[in-house]
Amino acid sequence: MSEPILLVEQRDGVATVTLNRPQAMNALSRALRAEIVRTFGRLAADSTVGVVILTGAGRAFCAGLDLKELGGETGTVGDTAGDVTGGDVVAAVSGCPQPVIGAINGFAITGGFELALACDLLIVSTAARFADTHARVGIMPGWGLSQKLSRTIGISRAKELSLTGNYLSAEQADAWGLVNRVVAPDALLPTCEALARDMLSCVPDVLRRYKQVIDAGYAETFGRGLAIEAEASRDYARTLTPEVLGARRAGVQQRGREQSRS
Repeated sequence: MSEPILLVEQRDGVATVTLNRPQAMNALSRALRAEIVRTFGRLAADSTVGVVILTGAGRAFCAGLDLKELGGETGTVGDTAGDVTGGDVVAAVSGCPQPVIGAINGFAITGGFELALACDLLIVSTAARFADTHARVGIMPGWGLSQKLSRTIGISRAKELSLTGNYLSAEQADAWGLVNRVVAPDALLPTCEALARDMLSCVPDVLRRYKQVIDAGYAETFGRGLAIEAEASRDYARTLTPEVLGARRAGVQQRGREQSRS
């Protein structure tokens, strides 16, 4: 019996999703893309899941679209245009209401790079490498890379990566502000799990709403973003009571005292 192409482990409010095609560098076959969409749809509706960690098995996070499958080498020929432009898999990750932490264990190439950028934050191993090979393969990006990358690291740096297809090391990605931090390979998942626990200590419905407000405002002008925040703040304030705020304030103060001693 073959192993599942996507592994999901749920524990203590955290769902760890692992792309599990290590022999193919976790390339996004049609079957794997469909499984990612199904899984993130299920997790989005699961009230027991507060945070999702997305990672890959083996030496790659994800090598992008399965080019052997696209080229018909595996005996399956599908809708090439639909494969290249259909961004359902990226939308499933970026649209997840829970925070998604990308644990980038190795190569994140082209479609895998786009999948990484769909996460809310990126913790990467020193073994991580990023590359945009769209121009080298001879296809145009259709999952948002041409727009997200320039907004993340700046237009000139994005052009350097995308118009050369060169690899970006974990250390350079950190220096350019692409990732949140770089850690040793054996510290990757523990670091992500610690961050997930920090997030889980927040008020659950505020955590989801806050992510939504940040994403909605980021896609707009600054002025419109402020209006989105103000509207969300007014809506949520109607649900609050002095007693609730008092209890939460005490919890925040206690956590502050604990962190100041560490």
